[in-house]
Amino acid sequence: MKALVFDRFGGPAVLEYRDVPDPVLRPGEARVRTEAIGLNFADVYRRRGDYHLVGAPPFIAGYEGAGVVVEVCPAAGGGPAPFRPGDRVGFADAPFANAEQVAVPLDRLIPLPPDVSAETAAAVLLQGLTAQYLARDSHRLAPGETALVHAAAGGVGLLLVQIAKGVGARVLGLTSTEEKRSACFAAGADDVALYTADWVTAAHAFSGQRGVDVAYDSVGRTLGDSLRAVRVGGHVVFYGMAGGDPDPVDPRLLMDESKTLSGGDLWNVLTGPEERIRRAAELFEWLRTGRLHVEVSARFPLADGAEAHAFLESRRSIGKVLLIP
Repeated sequence: MKALVFDRFGGPAVLEYRDVPDPVLRPGEARVRTEAIGLNFADVYRRRGDYHLVGAPPFIAGYEGAGVVVEVCPAAGGGPAPFRPGDRVGFADAPFANAEQVAVPLDRLIPLPPDVSAETAAAVLLQGLTAQYLARDSHRLAPGETALVHAAAGGVGLLLVQIAKGVGARVLGLTSTEEKRSACFAAGADDVALYTADWVTAAHAFSGQRGVDVAYDSVGRTLGDSLRAVRVGGHVVFYGMAGGDPDPVDPRLLMDESKTLSGGDLWNVLTGPEERIRRAAELFEWLRTGRLHVEVSARFPLADGAEAHAFLESRRSIGKVLLIP
């Protein structure tokens, strides 16, 4: 099969599209023929060497995709497998997804309804499940609360804006260009500030000069300013570092202003197959009813993965970037 691989860490140019062995199934896994693959900043971090990788080169990045089951290896002594060849499925947390075929643990597969395409699933699962837990588990948004959403025109950001508005929160989006600003407004943001402006002051003005109730920070290096943007007793949720590692935070600041800083990680809330499927079904229902809309910024052939990585890193994308085998 073909896969997008890299033998050393570095820029997009280290990526190569070449033949690799087909995945060998272990008990409790299914082989999925991918039809669409979601590209995420985590893939960029792995290519750069910022995230730990196990094994030896060639490395295959990617954790999110959708397609069709072609083979199943049932768990030893576990009874009938929950999926069969021909089933349409998606997954958000199975490694080596940047390939024509992926071995996925059966308990990580998500069945796709007939009205959800492979592209939609690959565009919404990882980032939609992330936005969902941010608004519900990391900080349960309430009607009338004010939320600052970093990178609001990105894949997670656009979905988080929509989910926050769906529960009745007021949203101030942060983004880098006027074009992205328009996309944030289209997603429902009440106001949008640019990173080139004094967005901390904008956050205070947006919230009646008290500071916003919660800031969702996926940029990293902006963490100090996010803490300044929230009110006394406010909350900052740190869940990414697309702009670089954050500076250390003095815990005395948290004490003096009664502020809360917490981390967020999707894998801590996807506690089992039932929870994974339940949360995904809710996302699909939101898509079905129009509460949620997925914006696909660009589609690249898997063979052009280096170009896709460069596009994602350029910050020109609005919404999701897909790789198509």
